[in-house]
Amino acid sequence: GGSGQLSSIFIRGTNASHVLVLIDGVRLNLAGVSGSADLSQFPIALVQRVEYIRGPRSAVYGSDAIGGVVNIITTRDEPGTEISAGWGSNSYQNYDVSTQQQLGDKTRVTLLGDYAHTHGYDVVAYGNTGTQAQTDNDGFLSKTLYGALEHNFTDAWSGFVRGYGYDNRTNYDAYYSPGSPLLDTRKLYSQSWDAGLRYNGELIKSQLITSYSHSKDYNYDPHYGRYDSSATLDEMKQYTVQWANNVIVGHGSIGAGVDWQKQTTTPGTGYVEDGYDQRNTGIYLTGLQQVGDFTFEGAARSDDNSQFGRHGTWQTSAGWEFIEGYRFIASYGTSYKAPNLGQLYGFYGNPNLDPEKSKQWEGAFEGLTAGVNWRISGYRNDVSDLIDYD
Repeated sequence: GGSGQLSSIFIRGTNASHVLVLIDGVRLNLAGVSGSADLSQFPIALVQRVEYIRGPRSAVYGSDAIGGVVNIITTRDEPGTEISAGWGSNSYQNYDVSTQQQLGDKTRVTLLGDYAHTHGYDVVAYGNTGTQAQTDNDGFLSKTLYGALEHNFTDAWSGFVRGYGYDNRTNYDAYYSPGSPLLDTRKLYSQSWDAGLRYNGELIKSQLITSYSHSKDYNYDPHYGRYDSSATLDEMKQYTVQWANNVIVGHGSIGAGVDWQKQTTTPGTGYVEDGYDQRNTGIYLTGLQQVGDFTFEGAARSDDNSQFGRHGTWQTSAGWEFIEGYRFIASYGTSYKAPNLGQLYGFYGNPNLDPEKSKQWEGAFEGLTAGVNWRISGYRNDVSDLIDYD
């Protein structure tokens, strides 16, 4: 509970590490060390809308997409300027300024700045930890900057450059150990930059995106500082290149793409003495076609990972609209999760770990009744080689 405290997503009974979180279609860097995304640290001021997909999607997105995919969109749709301020209990205060302006007919610029702070409250319920209580308020401070520049070269060709960064400080309850520093403060610095080129034709759509992100995550005792030997630091850099294409064919489409990712850590990250890097290259093919009252969808992907080699995934589904507005759906898909750097090289790590693998079946019945969309579904998800600590 409380602002800045750990926040995880669980979809269809899977672990938090089995949910892939994307920011504008790019993998969230903060998930690289722990294997799961902590959304409490991502500034809410940057969120314009959220896209959410249930079920296995590794055949398109690669590792982690076992339970589902969450894509956070930061791009604004409407021009204008907004200024907001808010105050609340526990000394909460928030100030936000954002603007989107046209520079001529073909160029658009977006800028945002946000400041949020609260003294918070004590997040631990006394008597539940079995240890001496740390009676203090667990506050949160966040400062955010965002900027984007978009330009239309022609009616079909456009490009963009985008960057954002945030500086967060979170207080949390720690465990007392006599004579040792009390690590109860988290300091997170994160920055992300990406640039892209898009082609939007009548039959063909294509997008190329390159991105870079860097995060430094400290946990420390404020009496000693974050550079003291007792403090911990998780530092990770992530580089990605994504090329996605889609062609309209008949009453559907065919898509294909390739992506490359490299993650590097500094010594000490995740209690690992040495720095490591992990690289992954993926290529995928998708298809969607409507034949009468039936809709068919399929996807296949192959990943080549520097740690465990090549791994393939696929998925397929079919839908039957037996009455207008009502249809049955059946699907099957495979997915996987690659071991994160902490699981491979951490103090309790094992460099010989295999990826976690999943097979998932689903049947569903959905419709539109009196203006209300509804869906009833049943699924089974079998996960093998699940990674745990002993």
